[in-house]
Amino acid sequence: MAQVCHLLAQESGMSDDETAVLMHAAPMHDVGKIATPDAVLLKPGRLTPAEWDVMKQHPTIGLQILDGSQRPILKAAAVIAHQHHEKWDGSGYPQGLKGEAIHPYARIVAVADVFDALTHARPYRGAWKRDRVIAELRRKTGTHFEPRVVEAFLEVVLAERARKIVVSAA
Repeated sequence: MAQVCHLLAQESGMSDDETAVLMHAAPMHDVGKIATPDAVLLKPGRLTPAEWDVMKQHPTIGLQILDGSQRPILKAAAVIAHQHHEKWDGSGYPQGLKGEAIHPYARIVAVADVFDALTHARPYRGAWKRDRVIAELRRKTGTHFEPRVVEAFLEVVLAERARKIVVSAA
């Protein structure tokens, strides 16, 4: 996931420094899940509304864990942890941010995270085939995801030079 973020950052024209910061900060996006009970994280079925409320706390908890550092990687990780579930159309959480109000790092991590999550098995579902995941990313372009990030993803990750990074995708 970090390598995909790195490639997307490069494709979007970020500087080498920004690209490196994102690559190192991205793996911390779900650090807030440390406070989420295993009964919720590992539940094999759909979450109840109460369980979903617990799950939706992890971005804010992640921000609380990472906030306050002056180190660029930890500052970026705090923003990413807090915003990676925001959606391009404003329907995400925890703040309901929309469009350009979402930090570019979080917009990139959102795409890479969903790709990673869907291509790997979870307690509540099996891994999806890569073609199905790509169709889902395309379907959610402009609502969940920034269109430019999905375009970059499709160009970079599907390009021959990136195939080695995502071979784990079913």
